Amino acid sequence: QVTELVLDNCRSSNGEIEGLNDSFKELQFLSMANVELTSLAKLPTLSKLRKLELSDNVISGGLEVLAERCPNLTYLNLSGNKIKDLGTVEALQNLKNLKSLDLFNCEITNLEDYRDSIFELLQQITYLDGFDQEDNEAPDSEDDDDEGDEDDDDDENEAGPPGEYEEEDDEDDGASDLGEGEEEEEVGLSYLIKEEIQDEEDDDDYVEGGDEEEEAEGVRGEKRKREPEDEGEEEED
Repeated sequence: QVTELVLDNCRSSNGEIEGLNDSFKELQFLSMANVELTSLAKLPTLSKLRKLELSDNVISGGLEVLAERCPNLTYLNLSGNKIKDLGTVEALQNLKNLKSLDLFNCEITNLEDYRDSIFELLQQITYLDGFDQEDNEAPDSEDDDDEGDEDDDDDENEAGPPGEYEEEDDEDDGASDLGEGEEEEEVGLSYLIKEEIQDEEDDDDYVEGGDEEEEAEGVRGEKRKREPEDEGEEEED
């Protein structure tokens, strides 16, 4: 059930592939960097293999085995090996699904028109040593995954359906309106009660004021009656 296997720095005792067999049927990624491989003759059939890392070995030929055993390869890294001429690379023409090939630090890269020659020889590939024919850099698969995760995070951070929040806002507004209404009603009742009390007090004051005025008028009447009498007494005197 293994789909990825990394054997980097596991040195081969005789330059051959050891420990791998046809039981690794589900393998999609295999890395054997710096294993001192000189031959791929013992590479098992891995029909589901997509990526093969063989950098920093001592491979100089025998690449036709790859098309026979790993026909669905899309990525092949042969950087840092002993590949010197186009004839050796020509065996990769049968890898019809191959999209990316890395020959960095191989002697073949010193050939004149190296890049143009490889792209012409292997027309199925898109990227050579990490760049296409227009010198555009190949996208990093890990970066692509990260960008996908960021998109997912953005989707999660986006606001939900407007209806849900609008309904919540409406409920809050309704509650606040109701609370204000109740407060207004309470204030109105207390205000009316106070007004009634003040009215009653005003009525009492008015009545009392009337009595005082009547008493004052009575006093004035007595004074008027006394004044003529006083005047008469003064005349008699």
